[in-house]
Amino acid sequence: MKRLIYCFPILILFITTTSFIEEKPVKKDTTENRRFKLKTIVVDAGHGGRRAGAAGSFSLEKDVTLAIAFKLQKAIQKEMSDIKVVMTRTNGEDVEWQKRSDIANENKGNLFISIHCNSLPDKVVTVRGKRTRVPDRSSRGVLVLVYGFHRTKEEEKAIRENLLDDKEAKEMNSGFDPNDPTSMILLNAYKNKYRKQSIRFADLVNNEFVQTDGRPSGGVIEQGVLVLCHSAMPSVLIETGFINNPEDEKYLNSEAGQEEIVNSIVRAIVKYRKENE
Repeated sequence: MKRLIYCFPILILFITTTSFIEEKPVKKDTTENRRFKLKTIVVDAGHGGRRAGAAGSFSLEKDVTLAIAFKLQKAIQKEMSDIKVVMTRTNGEDVEWQKRSDIANENKGNLFISIHCNSLPDKVVTVRGKRTRVPDRSSRGVLVLVYGFHRTKEEEKAIRENLLDDKEAKEMNSGFDPNDPTSMILLNAYKNKYRKQSIRFADLVNNEFVQTDGRPSGGVIEQGVLVLCHSAMPSVLIETGFINNPEDEKYLNSEAGQEEIVNSIVRAIVKYRKENE
């Protein structure tokens, strides 16, 4: 009993002392736990000026993409009025590929959507022993592109220069050291996050085209597209149809076709936003 009594002061002292020890909060991974807020969407109308893009029998890619981009801007603002929509091109003039990424990054975009039209090159056939080129109009439907792994070094540079406005991002951006493990861990975390979000949004868009509109699709594929690699945010390029296919060209130039394309993209944005926010 005496031993127990003698131990009580020590036990009380230990409990009292430990209760005043400051507990340091566990630092969370901000790339995984920071709350996502979709504030700015960048809409990119592919091609322009002399770089007219693919051509159909009566239309050019640069004109179709601009028409769809304007409709998409209007539809996003109507459906989600709190979201800012930035256009990389608002007239028939061309904008350099790097400039398009710069516009997206300077405006701190949270999602980059590039609108394009697809086309197949002419195929070579043999007629009476002579090889000749003829238009290939066999393909139809949509295709959604995300950046490929072989361009990730360029994407890393864009992320370093345009990281989101949080403390860790600013610290890393002010003095990025490729030999510093901490900096590389954060950079890779952002890169992986953007990649996952790009693929997820691409899947949502493709599903809307296929399941809602019933359009043929080549699916979601990786490609080393400069404008995607240099945009420091989730990014997709949407091939809205084959402009050199007569049926697709008619669809792409019609009000009904353009509205259907836009509505599918907007539905995908709404779903993407709900998942992330």
